[in-house]
Order: sequence, then structure tokens, then C-alpha cells
Amino acid sequence: MRTQQLQQALEGLNASTADVEASALISIDGLMIASAMPQGMDEDRIGAMSAALLSLGERTAGELGRGQLERVLVQGERGYVIMSAAGSEAVLTVLAKPSAKLGLVFLDIKRAAQALSQIL
Repeated sequence: MRTQQLQQALEGLNASTADVEASALISIDGLMIASAMPQGMDEDRIGAMSAALLSLGERTAGELGRGQLERVLVQGERGYVIMSAAGSEAVLTVLAKPSAKLGLVFLDIKRAAQALSQIL
């Protein structure tokens, strides 16, 4: 039941804007909880990388006096990977198009992260 709610929340995020291509909810130890990713993506690797990057981002923000981490953004020539905490136990990872309007995507991610953390 809960897994289905998480799945629906991710699919809702993906449908909320054409800028979001895929999303996944990952435990802080790197295990996939739920995902709305295209076929052929290695969920185990995505999970491990997302958890590691979020952890590193939190440490970096703290060490450099930037306060509490809001998100980790990776920009590549074919788009963005955006990671945000979803509660204290999970990471929301989102793939967005290179043309994405980031302000709107960040808002959608924030809303989705809050909804997902309540389901968890």
C-alpha cells in the first residue's frame, strides 16, 4: 500500500511538468525505495550514487558555512540530476531536461519531497 502511494507520488512529479524526465526515492543507505525511471537504468548504481552525493553535499554545506543543505545539482550537457532530502531517511533524485525551468522544477521537487516524507 505504502509502496503504491510512493510510486504514485513519483509518477505525479514526473507528470507535473514536461521538464522532469524521471524520479526515484532512495534510502539514505542507497537502496531504491520506489522509482519512476525509464527502462534500462541501473537502479542500484543510481541509489548508491544519490546517497553518496547527498551525504557529501551535506558535509560540504556544513564545512563551508552554507547552512543546511537544500539540494545537490549536477548539470550535464543532456540535462540535470537534482537530489533533495525527503525527510531524514530518504533522498529524492530527479532527472530534468537541459531546457528545464529550474525554479519551477525546484518547487515541484520540494512539494514532492514533503509529500513523500509524509508517506514514509
